[in-house]
Amino acid sequence: MNLGLSEVLKAAFPFCKPVARPQIFINKNYHPQWVAGFTSGEGYFAVKILESSTHKTGFQVKLIFQLTQHSRDDCLMKSFEGYFGCGKYYSAERADYGDFQVGKFSDIIEKIIPFFQNYVIRGEKAKDFYDWCKVADIMKDKQHLTVNGLEQIREIKALMNKARY
Repeated sequence: MNLGLSEVLKAAFPFCKPVARPQIFINKNYHPQWVAGFTSGEGYFAVKILESSTHKTGFQVKLIFQLTQHSRDDCLMKSFEGYFGCGKYYSAERADYGDFQVGKFSDIIEKIIPFFQNYVIRGEKAKDFYDWCKVADIMKDKQHLTVNGLEQIREIKALMNKARY
């Protein structure tokens, strides 16, 4: 559907002409429950563990909140920067999608987590959010800078997102 009609369908119905997609104007006053529902379907709560020569454990932990959509919806995705008051929209080069991402730890703690605690995500994605919050709590307490804390984060991460299903 999002890619248009296949060549087989075009050949089977040669006299049908495609209708241009209408221009959609974004209100930007999204209901918070809509945002929570949208996140349930299109969101990603990531825990990244990256090698780092500046950390005693040899690793850095980074949390990322991400929403992904087709590039034709870039206006919607860019609007989340203003809606949340943080983050940035990235358009993928040579691809038909873009990501709204929040990676700054203070924004995650002060804006993203409180938002989704007030406007609850439903379904399986809620489990990823709760695990992500556990990692954030470990990081708030600076335990991610210890070998034990890093191992706790690895265990949580190993059961999140695709690994959960």
